[in-house]
Amino acid sequence: MSFSVIAYPQEKAARYRLLLSQLAALTDGERHPIANLANAAALLYQGLPEVNWCGFYLMDGGALLLGPFCGLPACIRIPLGRGVCGTAARQDAVQRVQDVHAFPGHIACDGASNAEIVIPLHHAGRVIGVLDIDSPTPGRFDETDQEYLLLLARHLEKSCNFDRIGYAISS
Repeated sequence: MSFSVIAYPQEKAARYRLLLSQLAALTDGERHPIANLANAAALLYQGLPEVNWCGFYLMDGGALLLGPFCGLPACIRIPLGRGVCGTAARQDAVQRVQDVHAFPGHIACDGASNAEIVIPLHHAGRVIGVLDIDSPTPGRFDETDQEYLLLLARHLEKSCNFDRIGYAISS
């Protein structure tokens, strides 16, 4: 398989539709979560403008553990309820933060980040991790980003066999 950098559409929804189709092609026939999440992180990092970090944290021992990502080295373990990622996982709710410096308890792994969006990932009715995307541009993420990133997350939930790894928040 080869993949080359392409010119993405400038219109946001069209860009996301292309990214969704590329993700579907990348995950076709592959069910391993690490491989699919690694390709998803790389695809989004390369395909989205004004992004300085993109990756996944997966549940491990009641906390979020760093998974596949693109960007600068990151925090390895995030307790539930801490920072934007821990809050998204604890509340099982998307966190779209226009100014991370105003977010109580924000964890600054990359000082260049100013905005963040975090999408919870699910398996068997439980949160198993999060998709985390940071931007140096304040206010970078809007409703369109959230809508399409939710679709991307749902695709990953369906295309990955998370049974084999057992990520989940402890009951």
